[in-house]
Amino acid sequence: MKKRLLVLIGIGLLVALLAFVSALCLFDSPRYAWRILAYGQSDTGDIARFPARPIAAASHVSALPVEPASLPETVTFPYRGQSHTESLQTLIQRTGTAAFLVVRDDKIVMQVYHEGETATPHTSFSVAKSFDSALIGAAIADGYIDSVNDPVIHYVPEIAGRGLDDLTIRNLLRMDSGIAYRSEEEGPFFLSPFCDDALTYYGADLREVALRVQAGGSPLGAAFHYNNYHPLLEGLIIERATGMSVAVYLQERIWKPLGAAFPASWSLDSEVSGFEKMESGINAAAVDYARFGLLYLHNGFYNGTQILPRSWIVESTAPDPADTRIWETQPDYLDYGGYYGYHWWGLQNAGGSYDFSALGHLWQLIYVAPRKNVVIVRLGNETDPAVDWSLVARSLVDQLP
Repeated sequence: MKKRLLVLIGIGLLVALLAFVSALCLFDSPRYAWRILAYGQSDTGDIARFPARPIAAASHVSALPVEPASLPETVTFPYRGQSHTESLQTLIQRTGTAAFLVVRDDKIVMQVYHEGETATPHTSFSVAKSFDSALIGAAIADGYIDSVNDPVIHYVPEIAGRGLDDLTIRNLLRMDSGIAYRSEEEGPFFLSPFCDDALTYYGADLREVALRVQAGGSPLGAAFHYNNYHPLLEGLIIERATGMSVAVYLQERIWKPLGAAFPASWSLDSEVSGFEKMESGINAAAVDYARFGLLYLHNGFYNGTQILPRSWIVESTAPDPADTRIWETQPDYLDYGGYYGYHWWGLQNAGGSYDFSALGHLWQLIYVAPRKNVVIVRLGNETDPAVDWSLVARSLVDQLP
């Protein structure tokens, strides 16, 4: 009797598993189902799990000298609802940080590598969105795109007639499109494989996924709602407007002009589709992420070249005093003087200055603080989710003379 019961339970579990896999296949594709089951939650190992398009280093590397300087030994930052002080070195070591760089006055004054050497590429997750923003700015400067006020349907006519005809590129960059989106936090855990977070990350044909978008409940421009369909649509716009793959456009328009020291890559949805994972997929060495931050620190001028217009840097990173949007996601960020530009997370400081960051899953970070001429890069895992590295970086900059 007991053996029969175990057999029945086993059959039931097998039937449930088959039903689950079938549902995943119907939701997107067999490849999607396999990725969900094999990979589970995204992690820093994803750099090796997706195919990628290479991005060549520059033939002439821009100067970024290493000149160690004295930095505060401790840093005080908000932690679990309280002010917390900790040794900076201890914080770096206990949080799974693989690379930590501080650049001041165009010199590396601190660098810590716990995994690999300086050339090791690190995946940056949503830091890629800030690169997406830069590429939109470049495409406007190059005349491929007229302006951020262009309707998205001008480039992606397939989504016309769904209540999205007035959607602009600016809405995508500011995350206020009103496009329907359900994150994994908005439902029970067992439905996570069917949420938009998972689909826009693990989908094997992200162009097709992008073309599924539908209008949601929020009016256009009324609410900030973090949404990974936005960068996918931006990728379609960039490749259709420029006639190049997104990675090639990044290579020629930004990576090489920056004087990047090491090759990088952009993860793809699949070898068959060959579309860049616009929401998450740039892989590069820490020092070259720092160069990208320096490009923004210097208002688009770096390595002897005006790579991006100064006006674009200001427009995409500065706080908007007329911004009255409600925040449907990440509202706690507002408590620290936070705002969201064109895929850059900003923090307003006392005295009227502001810092801004490219942020990614597991606290990948490029932090730009013009008030102290500083760029901070943090890459790695997240062994303590309560540590907000953007607030750590701001506190560290606050302590600098």
